[in-house]
Amino acid sequence: MQKLKYDAIVVGSGISGGWAAKELTEKGLNVLVLDRGRPVEHIKDYVTEHSNIYDLELRSYKPRELYDEEYPVQQHNHVFSELTRHFFNNDKQNPYDYNEDNPFYWLRGDVVGGRSLTWGRQAYRFSALDFEANSQDNHGVDWPIRYEDIKDWYSYVERYIGVSGQKENLPQLPDSEFLPPMQLTKVEQVMKERLAQKYTDRLLTIGRCAILTQSHNGRAPCHYCGPCHRGCMTGSYFSSQAVTLPAAIKTGKLTLRAHSVVEKLHYDNATKKVVSVSVIDALTKEKTNYHADLIFLCASTVASTQILLNSVSDEFPNGLANSSGVLGHYLMDHTIGISAMGTIPGFEQSYHFGNRPNGTYIPRFKNLGKQDAPFLRGYGYQGWGFRTDWRSNHENKEGFGKDFKQSLEQPGAWGVGLIGFGECLPRYDNHMTLSKDKVDRFGIPQVVFNFHWSKNELDMRDDMAKEAKEMLEASGAINITTSTHIHPGGGAIHEMGTARMGKDPKTSVLNKYNQAHDVANLFITDGSCMTSASCVNPSLTYMALTARAVDYAVKQLRRGDI
Repeated sequence: MQKLKYDAIVVGSGISGGWAAKELTEKGLNVLVLDRGRPVEHIKDYVTEHSNIYDLELRSYKPRELYDEEYPVQQHNHVFSELTRHFFNNDKQNPYDYNEDNPFYWLRGDVVGGRSLTWGRQAYRFSALDFEANSQDNHGVDWPIRYEDIKDWYSYVERYIGVSGQKENLPQLPDSEFLPPMQLTKVEQVMKERLAQKYTDRLLTIGRCAILTQSHNGRAPCHYCGPCHRGCMTGSYFSSQAVTLPAAIKTGKLTLRAHSVVEKLHYDNATKKVVSVSVIDALTKEKTNYHADLIFLCASTVASTQILLNSVSDEFPNGLANSSGVLGHYLMDHTIGISAMGTIPGFEQSYHFGNRPNGTYIPRFKNLGKQDAPFLRGYGYQGWGFRTDWRSNHENKEGFGKDFKQSLEQPGAWGVGLIGFGECLPRYDNHMTLSKDKVDRFGIPQVVFNFHWSKNELDMRDDMAKEAKEMLEASGAINITTSTHIHPGGGAIHEMGTARMGKDPKTSVLNKYNQAHDVANLFITDGSCMTSASCVNPSLTYMALTARAVDYAVKQLRRGDI
């Protein structure tokens, strides 16, 4: 008979859900993990260059026609291709109420492991400045925690997953527990040196990434093959499949159920707890209720909020744990797409080896300690140095014969680029709701987005482009081009903030331990919990908050307080 009662249920198996599963099972709880996507087995289900990627579907569709018809949103993800399509949501089968006039990109996975299989691997800590920002400029509510509350949990996570990087002793970008850093290319090193000569307030460092540079916890170091997003067979690249789910499975206390669409959570007004999770089998449409004493909602920012908004009752007519009325509001993302690119002459004889799965980083240098820019908060740059090739060297050039062919073998100039990542202010008007008249194939109301970049983000955008150009000039670059284009909301794939943490139940959904103010046995640790966005990639913070929340929740459960 199917087991229906567990100690804990985790909804979602991505970066947050995988960590919740690992921590809960290692603390002795019997855990059910529910994921709406299909199962993906580590190594076996990864697509390599030797795999047959052309399935029967492509016999009647050209890839571009297929993308436009079935993946109109997902194809905006920078790693979406025929080699990764099987990891992504099919927009035709699983739509949301997409508004072409005001687009918001909900870029989502549809597999066990979620976006942990395709994320960019950049792993940065939030700083004390980030946790204090809302209270300093009165945008959003104050975080209920400070850097000191989470720094040891950052270390706990980093020591387990492995984060490579270089210590820089910057207060706005705290150092992690690092594995050896990846090596800068010759041109990146020159750029670093020239920026140091020009500026006293900024530096270039190697990116901090969750990819191993040496053997670590039974996983092999990266060998620079490059196509990380297809699935890392050596487990050098952190994903739920390679790291956290195997640890949970090893305990013998994990049940993982794929093709499990969570429709809603059932709340009992007498106990003021969630008593069960309603699940629809994606293959058979059969409905089942699973019961647990502890619920961890880790389905991703939008998916978790959709579940909560759909979990209505007499006590919570506007969505579960929503007595504050802020559920779905304060949606944030990072601004990306602002860039500058150029070439640095004089290093044509310098080469590099392999395909390093990491770039450079220039940490935030505006509004540190004092307001010195015409906008609030700040931004950082992710960049890279790259060797151009025959496609740029010989574009529109004619030739024939042996000499021309040999000329195509010669590498071109060294290029450099910077892409700005800017912080988005938390604003009530940026929100998601449920459609009143559109449902998906499971009968669940579709998500509707209302999101706009504010003047603050637009002003920051212009500054990012200007500063990027000046830094490339200081580095000796020529032929510099800039762009002030910003992707629509969701384009950075860092959506967050719709079930935020806070001190006051009247203005927030969660307390300082990611526990719902209104529902004692409900914890939410994905991006929806974020109170502000910082300008750094948030996944490391999700992991640390999850580990911290599990530690607290299990202690409360064993004391009988949940």
